[in-house]
Amino acid sequence: MSIVQGIGYLVIGFLAAAIIGMFAHWFDRKITARVQWRVGPPFFQPVYDLVKLLAKEVIVPEGASRFLFLSAPLFGLAAVSVVSALLIRTVIFPQQTFLGDLIVVIYLLTIPSQAVILGAFASANPLASLGGSREMKLILSYELPFVLAILVPVIKAGETIKLGVILQHQATEGAVIASISGVIAFVISLICMQAKLAKVPFDVPEAETEIMGGAYIEYSGAALGLFKLTQWMMMFVVPFFLMMLFIGAVNWRQSWLNIVWAALIYIGILLFITLVRNTNPRLRIDQIMKFFWAKITPIAIVAVILAFLGL
Repeated sequence: MSIVQGIGYLVIGFLAAAIIGMFAHWFDRKITARVQWRVGPPFFQPVYDLVKLLAKEVIVPEGASRFLFLSAPLFGLAAVSVVSALLIRTVIFPQQTFLGDLIVVIYLLTIPSQAVILGAFASANPLASLGGSREMKLILSYELPFVLAILVPVIKAGETIKLGVILQHQATEGAVIASISGVIAFVISLICMQAKLAKVPFDVPEAETEIMGGAYIEYSGAALGLFKLTQWMMMFVVPFFLMMLFIGAVNWRQSWLNIVWAALIYIGILLFITLVRNTNPRLRIDQIMKFFWAKITPIAIVAVILAFLGL
């Protein structure tokens, strides 16, 4: 792949994740409003919000590390854009993926959280540092069961770490979610996704009612806008990644109906995120760690064992 093609895929990945991510954010707010018997925002509200933030002044707090404070949002945005480009290219050309692209995607999906931590500690604000500390503990909580859940489709596809091979295997042998271990791993990955997106009940790093925005308390203007855009893009990238691993995404070459089916599945995942967010109280960070380490991780290990047994 040439440099021009790589840049092209990166632009397509960014635009796709940004546009669909904005729709996901609007969908989340609209469903939340209906649950609370409100009308909710208009369809283009995320665009209005982003443009407003990009037009505002960026204020760097006194005592902050200026370079780290301003570059942190760029790191997260760049990482999620690359992941989006990789996933889209894999769906289009599954036979052209490279060895270890699955590991690359898993690694890059941790960078937005690391960017939040970096920005929080660089701001020199004690509340932001508390939010960054919570984000760090949150990663340590959900990342292990998330990786264990991903091992199930890896095992099912012949112990490969190539996304394209996993997709092609499901096109011929059936979706991973059609097995017992696949169902368990998919449910676990959905729960971990809720934490990775920092949605209630796992929104402790931000927690507006407790620490007034936490890691983002000192951010304003375009810097805050980039963080928000990264969050919205993650609402496309992470569900789409799980769809590829457990449902095989959709073989769009066979029929356009498959694309419609994929869109319905994606909307269903968004609905799951929103309903969980609106029906659960925020957990404390110690409760989150106990939940993932003492309950979710053992179940994930069971799923991996079942996958090795062919179940």
